[in-house]
Amino acid sequence: MNIKSIVLLSIITTIIVSLTSCSGPKVVSGYDSPATAVRETGRDTLVEIGTKFGVITVALFPETPVHRSNFLRLAGKGAFDSTTFHRIIKDFMIQGGDPNSKDGNPDNDGLGSFGNTLPAEFNTSFTHVQGALAAARNNNPEKRSSDCQFYLVENPGGTHFLDQNYTVYGQMLKGMEVIHKIALQAKDADDRPLSNIRMWMKLLPLKKEKVTEIYGYDYPSHSVKPQLKKP
Repeated sequence: MNIKSIVLLSIITTIIVSLTSCSGPKVVSGYDSPATAVRETGRDTLVEIGTKFGVITVALFPETPVHRSNFLRLAGKGAFDSTTFHRIIKDFMIQGGDPNSKDGNPDNDGLGSFGNTLPAEFNTSFTHVQGALAAARNNNPEKRSSDCQFYLVENPGGTHFLDQNYTVYGQMLKGMEVIHKIALQAKDADDRPLSNIRMWMKLLPLKKEKVTEIYGYDYPSHSVKPQLKKP
């Protein structure tokens, strides 16, 4: 092999190594993005759901990657802002996130979407405990989720008859009193509040150790343990 061939081979090898090392983060079912992907195992992104009654803070489960990244993507671009909690049932749950609830027609609330559905991501470790964040859906055989409508469990004992039928993909860390207040509001025969309860969302990136210190969130069990909080 002559000198020119050796140099050419060296250049080609360098280019191949460079291209391989530039591969980006894995995209999950088309819903992940550089803005919402979890790149560091020591960090997390919580979501604050603001209402006129206060703020609800939730953590999203990485074990449900399609639902997690979809929720972060929509929340991050303001898609949930000004939507309402359009269905409230005391001792059960509060439901919201429908883009139809932004308009002045209450009759179409609960019927809207952003044009997609999400595949079910059932996990026996994630059940409908109080404060669980789960995806609403219509009656479809694959139990695919709405791409936007969600609910938070208000019942202290949970709503476990829904387990493995609706995807649970997050847990409330703070704001149970806000969920209770919303569930108690006056409503009509269709469980729609008589006065709009609008929401807005904010992404809250934090180190996981900070999440545990502030909220008492235990990552291995995906549950809140008050004794883990630091004063």
